Amino acid sequence: MMDKIEHIGIAVKSLEAAIPLYEQLLNTPCYKTELVAAENVNTAFFNAGPNKIELLESASPDGVIAKFIEKKGEGIHHIAFAVADIDAEMKRLAAAGFTLLNETPKQGADNKLVCFLHPKNTNGVLIELCMEKPAAQ
Repeated sequence: MMDKIEHIGIAVKSLEAAIPLYEQLLNTPCYKTELVAAENVNTAFFNAGPNKIELLESASPDGVIAKFIEKKGEGIHHIAFAVADIDAEMKRLAAAGFTLLNETPKQGADNKLVCFLHPKNTNGVLIELCMEKPAAQ
């Protein structure tokens, strides 16, 4: 079950330019920046009420975010939903006919396990499932 909107991902050309803009817009500081090497993306996070905004900057000229911006321009990249059990939610959605972009949860930013759903099944919107990564046992 999807608990809430966890964050909205926004593709930007430059975190250096976008962070001050969003700090002013949201009237709150950026609380975290992080490189997600597996996705080749630099991220910056802001609290926005009960939700978050994640800015996404490509870490290389041929990264997925650079390709997205080249094709669609800067703007909303994805909507992420918090889930309590990402494995169960992935199984439920796959059984319902949704195309998962990864077969198992992968490490995302902000200590999350994530899975993306193909936008062809979600009215053109890239959907991310995310779950807080369990503490090491």
